[in-house]
Amino acid sequence: MSERSAWVDYAKAIGVFLLVYGHVARGVFHAGIQIDEKLYRLTDSIIYSFHMPLFFFLSGLFFCGSLNKRGPTGVFASKVDTIVYPYLLWSILQGTLEAYLSSYTNSNISYSDVFALLWQPRAQFWFLYALFMIFTLATLVFSKAPDKLALPVFAASICAYIFQADIPSAFHLNFITNNFVFFVFGILLRRWSESDWLASKYLLLAAFAGFIGSQYLFHGLLGLSYVHKGGLSLWVALASILFIVALSKNLAKKPAAWFRLIGSSSMAIYLMHILAGSGTRIMLMDIFNINSGSVHLAAGCVIGIAAPLLVARLISRYRIPFVFSLPISRFTYDCYSRLFRKNAGASVPD
Repeated sequence: MSERSAWVDYAKAIGVFLLVYGHVARGVFHAGIQIDEKLYRLTDSIIYSFHMPLFFFLSGLFFCGSLNKRGPTGVFASKVDTIVYPYLLWSILQGTLEAYLSSYTNSNISYSDVFALLWQPRAQFWFLYALFMIFTLATLVFSKAPDKLALPVFAASICAYIFQADIPSAFHLNFITNNFVFFVFGILLRRWSESDWLASKYLLLAAFAGFIGSQYLFHGLLGLSYVHKGGLSLWVALASILFIVALSKNLAKKPAAWFRLIGSSSMAIYLMHILAGSGTRIMLMDIFNINSGSVHLAAGCVIGIAAPLLVARLISRYRIPFVFSLPISRFTYDCYSRLFRKNAGASVPD
């Protein structure tokens, strides 16, 4: 594995740790299990101030490379395969199970809620819904001269983020205004993603200071939370992402296989961690009668990561198809290609 892939896997792993902990902690809190509420709310807001922007940033990091390699049609087709398909499959699987077990969980959803997934994403799957919207928009915007457009589009996306309260949120446009800026930040930073200065210990110290300073100002001095969107929240998110990049680059100097495994398995963990974490909480409460907040947090996080890794391992070992993606056939790709050529007059690579 290349150094580039290694540090990206580290960044994904850090994001996954934060994702799982955030959802487990929310489940524990809303189940009425005793934990320090003040600490919970502060930690929750810090995590949610940047951990999902981090994933949009990492997606944007490789967008231009994929666009140059596949062309607009190829990018769109590949995202139908790797985003739309798992969104549909796992929204139905998890949602149906949650509806069936609603009397044992914190949620009170119906089957009609589950099958409203085409216009109303729910649970963690909103990310895939938003990511597909962003990839589609980015493909349209950057289909020509992405290097020249990156900076002005980034400036426009900053404005859209800061003034998102004044932009209608119909048709989930808030997914664009709230997250596109981080995707484009990834497009911009890709030019320097292999630079030695990103792995500098001096940058790591400066980025850490920026992370602590921005979070302290935002949450401590100003008393704001992640729901307060604007210029300050954007600064907090970007400073935090830069810190995670610098940290990941430095951690990758001494690779740990288990850490990289978590990062490379981030999609499997993302798709299955809610079922694993919620199942752990239900078993601890209803079967073993354990109501310790620390036990729930620790067990939920460990199993929320370990169980999806085990399932992914079994899926790979026994070559079970169509779990995480639906490979698009050559016939389907050719249909996309012909349609694109007819409507746009552009060439599509083989």
